[in-house]
Amino acid sequence: MLSSCIAASAFAQQDGDAVKKTIQILFDGMRNADSNAVLSVFAPNAIMQTIAVNKDGKTIVGQNQVANFASYIGKQSKGAADEQIVFDNIKVDGDLAVVWTPYRFVYNGKFSHCGVNSFTLVKMNGDWKINYLIDTRRKENCN
Repeated sequence: MLSSCIAASAFAQQDGDAVKKTIQILFDGMRNADSNAVLSVFAPNAIMQTIAVNKDGKTIVGQNQVANFASYIGKQSKGAADEQIVFDNIKVDGDLAVVWTPYRFVYNGKFSHCGVNSFTLVKMNGDWKINYLIDTRRKENCN
């Protein structure tokens, strides 16, 4: 029984590390203005959303196409888009992973905003792919 628990824990750690690597490729791709690296970590038909407050003070959920996001990143200068994340919580169950990453976003060397990313990843053909990404954005309380 104990050996089964130890083996399950080891596999979970390996999956957790692989999930982290996938997410790190995304942010390295952003820093390197590499649209191909960005595209490589998303599942087909992945969804990207942002929770924001509009000019009327109402909470809205905006959506972006992964291809449009990757194209935008590819047009940046290297080092312009620097999202600094912390892996706060990773949960893995079989081929599903959920990850919570607080972040600070620095654009062209200047602080832009902070928030939290919430990722849902799916293991497809042995590789972890981002299937859903939603984030919050704010300029205050960015410790």
